[in-house]
Amino acid sequence: MKTPPRVSFPQRKSLRLKHYDYSLEGMYFVTMCTEDRRCLFGHVVGAGPSAGPKVQFNEIGSMVESIWYQIPDHYPGVEIDEFIVMPNHLHGIIRLMPSDGRPQGAAPTFGLPGIIQRFKSLTTTRYRHGVKQSNWPPFSGRLWQRGYHDRIIRNESELNKIGQYIVDNPAKWEEDPEYSV
Repeated sequence: MKTPPRVSFPQRKSLRLKHYDYSLEGMYFVTMCTEDRRCLFGHVVGAGPSAGPKVQFNEIGSMVESIWYQIPDHYPGVEIDEFIVMPNHLHGIIRLMPSDGRPQGAAPTFGLPGIIQRFKSLTTTRYRHGVKQSNWPPFSGRLWQRGYHDRIIRNESELNKIGQYIVDNPAKWEEDPEYSV
């Protein structure tokens, strides 16, 4: 019997910093987008003359925000800092601290990639449940784009700039290529 030819798939380029240990203590800025940048989580509304625009969540956006808040419950030694759920993406700062604890529940690994994988998995599972139980709009394929963008925050100045970027994100929504009225 002849062995079938080996199929070779192109190697995907890793989005992570080569040779860096993402379980190290530190602060990480992450951005993840919905598949095809679909606006699933709500919309940005003006908040009046004394305040800037803000994100008005639908049920899906509230669910995503709730699961983000739960990250420290699943991972001892992990804190969340500034974050925002936008209509089609999320920006957040995750702080990894020294911890003797292991992830709680069915977490695959400890470190930034494991945390993000679990977050995406939990939100996707809850979204599928919402499609069946609450008539949320269905999605084909994936809820989130493959991978995510990360940046290792190196100092307090950078932390402050990134934190301000996150806070200001709703005010820049109209500049987003996926913005729609």
